[in-house]
Amino acid sequence: MTIEKNEDKIRVSKLMSEQGICSRREADSYIERGWVLVDGVPVTELGTRIFAHQTITLTRQAQSKQQASVTILLNKPIGYVSSQPELGYTPAIVLLKPDSRYSEDKLPLRFSATHLRGLAPAGRLDIDSQGLIVFTQDGRIAKQLIGQDSPVEKEYLVRVEGQLSAEGLAKLNFGLSLDDKPLKPAKVSWQNEDQLRFILKEGKKRQVRRMCELVGLRVTGLKRVRIGQVQLGPLPEGQWRYLRSDERF
Repeated sequence: MTIEKNEDKIRVSKLMSEQGICSRREADSYIERGWVLVDGVPVTELGTRIFAHQTITLTRQAQSKQQASVTILLNKPIGYVSSQPELGYTPAIVLLKPDSRYSEDKLPLRFSATHLRGLAPAGRLDIDSQGLIVFTQDGRIAKQLIGQDSPVEKEYLVRVEGQLSAEGLAKLNFGLSLDDKPLKPAKVSWQNEDQLRFILKEGKKRQVRRMCELVGLRVTGLKRVRIGQVQLGPLPEGQWRYLRSDERF
């Protein structure tokens, strides 16, 4: 029989994040409100530790709050930064306003200022790149999309200049390193005579551009067209829409 010790216990908020229930920040908020149950008993003290096998559930209030959370898809133009504003640059979140909502977004949800509260980008897209970027209030989605361990694919169309040998193309698929660490296998192929298609499962800073530089190519245009199973599709540049309930990353 295994004897469990107190040092085997893990913070409730950490377990909730690992189990995909919500983000750690949301977990702390729910715990403070008494919305988290461990083996049916409310937990109200931040930093509470439990054993990994114990059962964590959320109250109806927490479940309702999660269901009310919105996720927004934006076709980011070049010239906007994806997260916190840098000196002289504009954050892409300023584009999320009623008059830039995609006219074909048929979701019966009226835009509200509450949809911007706690809304954060789930991943970045460089200032000189365009395409699909996700903003979400849902910590479960953020956790799914962010981080080096995320299994979610990101697909890019990349316009390039320069000569690419068969060996160089093979290296783009597997064999390159950035920041002294080997990159995960990628799927890279020609889309047309001057455009490559990249499918990655990681997101190092300016990864696609740096990969291309390593094989002698210069990127002249980069557009993200898919994250997981969610496509950019016909969403116009500079416009946004809500993630539908039938869409999954």
